[in-house]
Amino acid sequence: MKFLVALGAGESGVGTALLAKNKGFKVLVSDAGKIKKKYKDVLSHQEIEFEEGKHSKENILECDVLVKSPGIPETAQTIIDCKNHGIEVIGEIEFASRYFSGNIIGITGSNGKTTTTTLTQHLLQKGGFNPIMGGNIGESFAKQVITKNDGLAVLELSSFQLDDTIDFKPHVAVLLNITPDHLDRYDDKMENYISSKFRITKNQIETDYLIYNIDDQNITNYLKQFPTKAQLIPISIYKKLEKGAWLENNKIIIQINTETKMTIQKLALQGKHNIYNSMAAGVASRILDLRKEVIRESLADFESLEHRLESVVEVCGVNYINDSKATNINSTWYALESIDTPIVLIMGGVDKGNDYNEIAELVKDKVKGIICLGVDNTKIHEAFERHIKIIVDTQSMYEAVRYANKIAEKGDTVILSPACASFDLFENYEARGREFKTEVRGL
Repeated sequence: MKFLVALGAGESGVGTALLAKNKGFKVLVSDAGKIKKKYKDVLSHQEIEFEEGKHSKENILECDVLVKSPGIPETAQTIIDCKNHGIEVIGEIEFASRYFSGNIIGITGSNGKTTTTTLTQHLLQKGGFNPIMGGNIGESFAKQVITKNDGLAVLELSSFQLDDTIDFKPHVAVLLNITPDHLDRYDDKMENYISSKFRITKNQIETDYLIYNIDDQNITNYLKQFPTKAQLIPISIYKKLEKGAWLENNKIIIQINTETKMTIQKLALQGKHNIYNSMAAGVASRILDLRKEVIRESLADFESLEHRLESVVEVCGVNYINDSKATNINSTWYALESIDTPIVLIMGGVDKGNDYNEIAELVKDKVKGIICLGVDNTKIHEAFERHIKIIVDTQSMYEAVRYANKIAEKGDTVILSPACASFDLFENYEARGREFKTEVRGL
């Protein structure tokens, strides 16, 4: 009997353990921290062995395969020890894909992954495909493969998840954009991060497809140096193309086999970045022969995601927007770019190597006040003090929302778009976003 260790007892680790048990593995789930009760209950119910608060080296080094949580870096001692012992180290996506015989649409990019993944799933669902949706969103891919191992899967894939793949091969890969993010994990080298994103197409062959943003220099430059075997399908909002998707007279044109047209005013998701997301979802769906009418209808009736440019409420003529999922500079750039009114910006948290110069012009033109919400806001002050008269430090969402309320006037927009991870003051970006909405509704 083969022995598998799932390192990390979050959604992906527990999903891996369940699939491994289903496939006849001996399983141990090991977490250096405390395991959440809901996951403990699942493991206990399934009689899967687990340990918390430690990684017992003597047990782990006996395994045949180690499936690690994407949050655990390659430099972790347990990973190094396993590799030195010749143990295969992979991630949940790689493990689950070995038991999935259907087609996979894999979606990655620095920004827009979640939106494009849920939008693509929405289109395909309406087209009668009934796809699995997983990866960096919702229920783990591994857990879902236990009951559905064929058909179609739409997966949101982070660079960390792609780093832990070996033979993973999506039939349709989507590369939305590449901007600096998580550089602390990549030795502060942009080329390492770009290379990580391109692992999505590494194993693709001539019958597969890579949908890519031809307007993104990082993507086009890398493709010149490292061509893929997949069929290239570009999307653009600036260039007229022969195939793929582009913008013409405020209409999206999708040219895959036949032509599909749709005015951008009818898109459910507005803003320049969402044109790319809608194009990518539409092209992926056309590759799978989804009918043009279904694509148009689905792009128009999609409901936007929680925590991503989510309109919360209007208070005394001030619009409050929850963009807590903006955990990097580029996401905040998109948010600021999409708003036409004066802005009070709530930002800050755990800085992942941000270069605030990227949003300096937008801040200067549009932002009347910045509310810092983080333990250390030094970089934000240094970047914007010469542009903005009002910069306030706060340590709680209650405080941040009330300062924003004082500064904002009728016709303004208050937006939580942190450009940073949440882990200094909040459990995750969802908790941060929920707390923002609670405090805003309490005004």
